[in-house]
Amino acid sequence: MSGYTCTYSNPYYSQCVPGSGSGSGSGPSSSAKPSTTAAPSKTTTPVSSPTTVGGSTTTTPASSSGHVQYAGVNIAGFDFGCDTSGTCTNKIVNPVSVGTTQMNHFVKDDGLNAFRLPVGWQYIVDSVGGTLNSNFQNYDQLVQACINSGAAMCIVDIHNYARYNGAIVGQGGPTNAQFASLWSQIATKYKSNTKVAFGVMNEPHDVDINAWATTVQAAVTAIRQAGATGNKILLPGNDYTSAGAFISNGSGAALIKVTNLDGSTTNLIFDVHKYLDSDNSGTHTSCTTNNVAVFQTLGDWLRTNKRQAILSETGGGPSDSSCLQDVCQELAELNLYSDVYLGWTGWAAGAFDSTYTLTETPNGNQDVPLVKQCIAGQFRKQN
Repeated sequence: MSGYTCTYSNPYYSQCVPGSGSGSGSGPSSSAKPSTTAAPSKTTTPVSSPTTVGGSTTTTPASSSGHVQYAGVNIAGFDFGCDTSGTCTNKIVNPVSVGTTQMNHFVKDDGLNAFRLPVGWQYIVDSVGGTLNSNFQNYDQLVQACINSGAAMCIVDIHNYARYNGAIVGQGGPTNAQFASLWSQIATKYKSNTKVAFGVMNEPHDVDINAWATTVQAAVTAIRQAGATGNKILLPGNDYTSAGAFISNGSGAALIKVTNLDGSTTNLIFDVHKYLDSDNSGTHTSCTTNNVAVFQTLGDWLRTNKRQAILSETGGGPSDSSCLQDVCQELAELNLYSDVYLGWTGWAAGAFDSTYTLTETPNGNQDVPLVKQCIAGQFRKQN
């Protein structure tokens, strides 16, 4: 990949970040994901560092309760082998056993109540447009473990970057009808349990945003027509659904038009991601920004438009002092905007081990400092 420096981490994850001449702005990004091929990196939206937790905002707005409703982590494993081209090699590491133990711990010992459960599209169907296969039973075990843990939200996340084997959904790749069929089948499975939220797609990138909004609408319509009328649906934007670019790249303007069958927007939640390292890639153990200004700007836009969002991916070095400061400040800011931010799920636990750059995997019942102080700490502090 021209202009990028690529680093191999393990059999499931490698990452490419731009060189010094690659430019900046709100351009392409990728989370720290397990991947069999290199991924482009995110870019950073600079913000000034506040001197106190929560950044420059020192008072809780009257419309905010001061604490978000949901907080937790991603339980990775069923997404291993998927890269940003939407190609999944099914090199999964089944996280059901470890994930169940982790979720029970996070709920019981940390008071966390939300888990995002990524899975590769190719793992749960034998062909695009096909019916859910027997592998879905394995994935469902993780969903049921989440429900049984006492969590208040279990996010089903299709982890394919708006693609299937390199082709963009609704833009030359799988048709909107094929994508809608996938979501109709999933929604039918979970329509009776409103704890299950539907993450339409992980980190779309380099899409025509208006065409993508049409694809998202097709998924929402299929989910509601399947009878899942009370479940939350998470709507992702372009540029890897970057919180810093959500307004400027047109994602907000396009996705705000997506509605339920009756024309309402109830339980249609914008899905955003944001990291804190030097290139916003989620590949470094140190943090250089607290994202406070980003979430203030987006939060004000959400208030103006009377909508809500969730930060379903964020994270940093598990014990790095800069990340312990910056991530805690970031999440404290979301608490101050709790009328429009539902909460956060950090990246990631599940099948990751202690060698992973952004590991949130506990050692038994012992949490890494980032989870203890920020992911759980900022949630417990306000609840």
